[in-house]
Amino acid sequence: MAKSTRATAALDKAGIRYGLHAYDYSADVDSKGLAAAQALGIVPARMFKTLMAWVDKQPVIAVIPSDQRLSLKKLAAHCGGKHAQMMDVAEAEKRSGYKVGGITPFAQQRPARVVFATSAEQHETLYINAGQRGLLLDIAPAMALQVLQADHTDICEA
Repeated sequence: MAKSTRATAALDKAGIRYGLHAYDYSADVDSKGLAAAQALGIVPARMFKTLMAWVDKQPVIAVIPSDQRLSLKKLAAHCGGKHAQMMDVAEAEKRSGYKVGGITPFAQQRPARVVFATSAEQHETLYINAGQRGLLLDIAPAMALQVLQADHTDICEA
């Protein structure tokens, strides 16, 4: 398994500190984020998953805790849109340049607006995919928001 990805190279170039954590990835689980959290022994609320969506016709990257569900209605409202829907797998992989199960918000092929769930700021560090299946990075939320020029709001279902 490579310990360097486009995402980690971009973070290195930006001078952002992060840690790397490998785990045994399995595609045969219901929730890859929850499985990753369990494999690393961390609470699921600190394990963030990267979801690709459309708000009206604009791509948006939503980053939420692995134990939560994205509210498409809240995402659309936050982005000033009327309708949001999940991106299909092929389009998500094409736009991001990463395989599903390894999608990260960092260094995507075609950058898009990034929105984090508000709860990201409750943690000293959070875990996000590093751009490869079975490889996660931990990063301070403020650094992730800064390097991605992201904002945060309540985008999870109640």
